[in-house]
Amino acid sequence: MKQLTVILATMLLLLSCGGRRQLSPEELSHKLDSVKNVEINEHLKLQGIDLEQSDNPLKMFYDSLNLQTLPISYTENYVRFLPAFKPIPSEILHYMDLQDYNEPKAVSLPESLGAKLILVAVDESPHLYSVWLYSLNDDYMPVDKLCLYAIEDKDDAINPDEFIQYFSITSDYEIHLLDYSKKQHKTRYEEIYYIDVSRKFVMRESSLE
Repeated sequence: MKQLTVILATMLLLLSCGGRRQLSPEELSHKLDSVKNVEINEHLKLQGIDLEQSDNPLKMFYDSLNLQTLPISYTENYVRFLPAFKPIPSEILHYMDLQDYNEPKAVSLPESLGAKLILVAVDESPHLYSVWLYSLNDDYMPVDKLCLYAIEDKDDAINPDEFIQYFSITSDYEIHLLDYSKKQHKTRYEEIYYIDVSRKFVMRESSLE
């Protein structure tokens, strides 16, 4: 930011000097964008994303993530402490429509049939995260996302002391989402999803107790 401020001041000084050709608004905008890109690249380098080695920041981001092995399933500690998750750089957030969330973090999953998968957690309140499963295309852009676990709304009809949201992803990439009754020790509601050839999450079946 300091570098950008210095360059801005220098440009304004040059524009005010007599006898020199003034930059058009388009030329000035282009120069400012170039400076901003340099700053973004330097910031990404500090997070292990070097655009001099790749022109795709999303690929560099994906490659920098830790790998979460399968199968995986909900535990209270998992959604609270998010082991192996890494912060998502601010420069990546707009690609994933995460600009309005606090401290999003991510971890990658093994690829399935060419589908690149990541888990993304967003901080809804201090140390309480919602967890989403994203699928990416060959350019590492998001194709689809599925909410695995969400913080219960205070006005929600489900009593969090009685039910818990539970998710699991099997080694065959079958995704189970369910509400589990703590009192009855059984599933009240379950949805099962799979990943189709277009890398979308498709519901295979649903059951309601």
